Amino acid sequence: MPSVLVVGGGIAGLWTAVRAAEAGCAVELVTKTELAEGSTRYAQGGIAAALFPDDSAERHYADTIAAGAGLADPEVVRVLCEEGPARVRDLIRFGVGFDRDESGLERGLEAAHSRARIVHAGGDATGAAIEAALVATVRRRAVAVHERTMLLDLLVEGGVVVGAVLLDADGAIVERRADRVVLATGGAGQLYLHTTNPAVATGDGVAAAARAGAEVADLEFVQFHPTALAVPGTPLISEAVRGEGAVLRDASGRRFLAEAHPLAELAPRDVVARAVWRTMAEQGGAPALLDATALGEDALARRFPGLDRIVRDAGFDWSREPIPVTPAAHYAMGGIVVDLDARTTLPNLFAVGECARTGVHGANRLASNSLLEAAVFAERAARALVATPSSPAPDSVSDSVSDSDLPDFHESRASRSPSTELPDFHKSRARRGAGRAVDREALRTLMWDAAGLERSAAGLEAAASVLASWRASEVRDRASAEDRNLLELARRTVAAALDRRESVGAHCRTDDPAAQIPPAPYEEAA
Repeated sequence: MPSVLVVGGGIAGLWTAVRAAEAGCAVELVTKTELAEGSTRYAQGGIAAALFPDDSAERHYADTIAAGAGLADPEVVRVLCEEGPARVRDLIRFGVGFDRDESGLERGLEAAHSRARIVHAGGDATGAAIEAALVATVRRRAVAVHERTMLLDLLVEGGVVVGAVLLDADGAIVERRADRVVLATGGAGQLYLHTTNPAVATGDGVAAAARAGAEVADLEFVQFHPTALAVPGTPLISEAVRGEGAVLRDASGRRFLAEAHPLAELAPRDVVARAVWRTMAEQGGAPALLDATALGEDALARRFPGLDRIVRDAGFDWSREPIPVTPAAHYAMGGIVVDLDARTTLPNLFAVGECARTGVHGANRLASNSLLEAAVFAERAARALVATPSSPAPDSVSDSVSDSDLPDFHESRASRSPSTELPDFHKSRARRGAGRAVDREALRTLMWDAAGLERSAAGLEAAASVLASWRASEVRDRASAEDRNLLELARRTVAAALDRRESVGAHCRTDDPAAQIPPAPYEEAA
């Protein structure tokens, strides 16, 4: 059986490690912080699957295709929706206690779903429940766990991945060789000034894979969650709150979503997020308001206990008053290109979870499909790890790609100011272009302003010019390694956004002359 190195401790990495160990592989799992840390534990929403008699995989497929704005891969979506119910049942066997009511599993409705098919655990603590169950399962399996260990680069010999370069818990740079490497490093929300992602989400796997020569795609498709609480740290306010009946209002109390889409508050996320963004611009940058008062104090505390604490700790009584919200970077639809079994374009390298570009989300992720995607394709990856013959590495030196090998897409672009004024809430708070060494806060501000919810050629070209003038410092610790990854991904994301001239899904070009037509609501078959 092959030796397997899994990088990442969220649902995708944990699932892959468990299944690979059960198949008899020698498995090592490394995670940048503690094993229970990462994006999975912060997932307030649930997991979507066609588990109920009035639903079907075909309906889930149709909803996912519609949300993807024409760019979701139909074959991949079909795999997700058909295999999803079995993976949810696996989670139950792993020990996840999904919420129940008198009919069995309790379910909720979220944006752009034609059926109530989202199951939750602990009300708004689904991710934490899944993480806890999988961590406990990993601890019971023969998996060697290395915490506080960060991926720096992949080891590539003769075009074949043979391991990884890591920064271990003691700050030493070490090499770890393995027959298979699985990247499950999550997203890159820290590219943006406002994000719902934890601090560890710096795109380490995608950046390392790109440097090694793996194909990456769709980096321009970044999902901005419409409702993060407009306080420092921008904690996420789950879409499930709107699914239960909360509505969005402007500063004067007017509901505005019905003007943007027939499904109003339950429209696809990209539509809702841009409507919030534009409403904020119209009112001088003041946050929009999420009004959940109709749900009542008892219902909010029972259905959303974690959110209730977050909101009240921030000083708001949301049972009596609307709360201020703003969009925030939430999820990466693009990443490392993989096939249906999570294989990348480099031999012996696999990618699962948010760092992988499966094609299932297209230009816009359907709510609560992310945990499902991680489970479905981690299961397929674990099987492929065993079934795929090893690609032997010839005797050669490592041929991983460095920053200097990136295409210089900035050379001919003039530095110009963005063409549109942004809301005051999002004004730059960091110096820009100060010297040649990249400044993380300046980079995050630049990406928010130029490559956020709305983009234009002028703004993106200006950002490309600034990013080209910055350099990453020598990697000496976690912070410098993260800065290198963020700079690389910022350059690639801006380049991808420049190349896609039309508006589609989460990628909105204000200079696109064609009117953007929102997806039609789901039509039930006769």
